[in-house]
Amino acid sequence: MSTIGLSDAATEAAATRRRRIVRSLWLGVAALLLLSVVESLTGITELTSSGTFGAALRLTIPIMLAGLGAIYSERAGIVNIGLEGMMIMGTWFGAWAGWAFGPWWGVVAGIVGGAIGGLIHAIGTVSFGIDHIVSGVAINLLAAGGMRFLSVVAFPPGSGGGATQSPRVDGSIGTFSLPFIAGGDLFGWQSPDLFGWLETKGWFLVSDLGAFLKGLTGNISWLTLLGLALVPLTYYVLWRTPWGLRLRSCGEAPVAAESLGVPVYRMKYYGVVISGALAGLGGAFLVLVQASIYREGQTAGRGFIGLATLIFGNWRPSGVLAGGALFGFADALRLRQGEAVHALLLFVGIGLVAFMVRAVLRRSWRTVAALGVVAAASFIWYFNTTTIPNEFISFTPHLTTLLVLSLATQRLRMPAADGMRYRKGEAT
Repeated sequence: MSTIGLSDAATEAAATRRRRIVRSLWLGVAALLLLSVVESLTGITELTSSGTFGAALRLTIPIMLAGLGAIYSERAGIVNIGLEGMMIMGTWFGAWAGWAFGPWWGVVAGIVGGAIGGLIHAIGTVSFGIDHIVSGVAINLLAAGGMRFLSVVAFPPGSGGGATQSPRVDGSIGTFSLPFIAGGDLFGWQSPDLFGWLETKGWFLVSDLGAFLKGLTGNISWLTLLGLALVPLTYYVLWRTPWGLRLRSCGEAPVAAESLGVPVYRMKYYGVVISGALAGLGGAFLVLVQASIYREGQTAGRGFIGLATLIFGNWRPSGVLAGGALFGFADALRLRQGEAVHALLLFVGIGLVAFMVRAVLRRSWRTVAALGVVAAASFIWYFNTTTIPNEFISFTPHLTTLLVLSLATQRLRMPAADGMRYRKGEAT
């Protein structure tokens, strides 16, 4: 390809990225506008309160970290069903080290614990050629049983821990609020709270935007900031460095990569171990930021939902962040009260009507019919009930994830060699 051809391709790729960013921003604005409309119609202030958005951010991070880990693994060509088990290992090691040495040591141990799980998965899939799904399921089972055994061994009687939980972790990671815009402390002086002031005014959309920004800038954990920083860092590493190009080539065409001198085995190991480390960091976040204690079953399927965000996000960091945010917001509403989840039915119904209009313009009549049925069901359920069963409330985040995945209309493209068995020397 000529230099002019390469330049044109790079320009087109940059334009595509800009269009994707603009489209994502417009979708975010439309979602906030729809939430404001639903809040005005129902009077449920929890839908757009700063507390809800702040809780959504905290609940987003573990899912997002698991999804980011999945990007490294699957871009290297290894399907990582074992993310759930690696998160479990991160929760246990994070709690143990946090209890024994302090919370920041818990962060380090959680990363190491998840990386160990990733290393086991890499040995099985890369070195021995075990089926990726079988190896991942084995990791999940090994983590669940292994952490219970370690709990019995590591937490002595009287410590507050046992077979199913750890002692309480003393201390905290620490939080901060941005001065002037979220009321943060500045050298001992309590600064004004601009976004909080906007939230209290009750202005349509403007106050909701203030609450949204207040939730994202007030009382933020340092570990939350670290997790968010990993999104642009992942993009830069994988799409802007030679190392990232080599890693992605192993997931697209490992035979061709080998012929060009790329150490395919080593790069796959790197991808899977980093994947486990990020999932372990997500597990440590659950313990050290959300609960201050390890409990059996604490991950609650977040590793699997991380895989769902990977697919929703088209194997890209920004998409993983968006998918994690959707789950986090739904989970935050679940923690509020049943009225907020009940109002979510109206939000879903109106949103589906908007998708129906889009499908009509595209003359996709089957999509119109399917969306119409679900939208009608949402409206009927909302207008004929006043509460939501507790069983449905607990399942709301998972149902939201499934609904969003089913409605995703973007063109999804997984790495070409993702999940395929690779043996060194196949290029010859």
